[in-house]
Amino acid sequence: MDVITQYFSDFTWVKAIDMAGLVLGLIYLWLEFKASIWLWLVSIIMPIVHGYLYWARGLYADFGMEVYYVLAAVYGYAMWRWARRSSRNKDVETQNFASPTEGELPITRFPLRQVLPVAIVGLALWGIIYWILITWTDSSVPVCDSFTTALSMVALWALAQKYAEQWLLWLVVDLVCTVLYIYKQIPFTAALYGFYTVMAVLGYRSWLRKMTASH
Repeated sequence: MDVITQYFSDFTWVKAIDMAGLVLGLIYLWLEFKASIWLWLVSIIMPIVHGYLYWARGLYADFGMEVYYVLAAVYGYAMWRWARRSSRNKDVETQNFASPTEGELPITRFPLRQVLPVAIVGLALWGIIYWILITWTDSSVPVCDSFTTALSMVALWALAQKYAEQWLLWLVVDLVCTVLYIYKQIPFTAALYGFYTVMAVLGYRSWLRKMTASH
């Protein structure tokens, strides 16, 4: 309780944005859990909020990610809205979930043939972002910051493809971010990511049920 009291006794814009990010994050998570296409619209707003917060706390890789998030949100919306079932393996028969229109991209499993190339890309991104951080910034947590940034890029791509296993990627990201944000003294965002960690497990199970029920 003393920690909470102290937090609010010295209220700043950074703390206000921290709380705003919490609210937006919860809305986004609910939409993602429901496999609703409208999550992409919320994900365009969140980068503005989180971008300021991360820059203020010296999380430069996370700040840079916000630009990627905006572009990925546009791509993700386009994929979910206009990609058709024919763009997936034809032996996977699924139906549209939480879809505003006919033919929205269905939920499917992450193809095994893509695991190795995606892992290689993820490791390469981690190395590149780490080098950028230690070369051009004064980041105090370059290893964790670059890791969560690289894995988030991969996870967001998997979400745009509507692969159920995107939840497992976010599970790792959320767990690491929870610890990182506690260390960086961003309590509301840390609490949000702690909640994300739990919801990642529930979300994965929910998407699998949706996919199985369609067969």
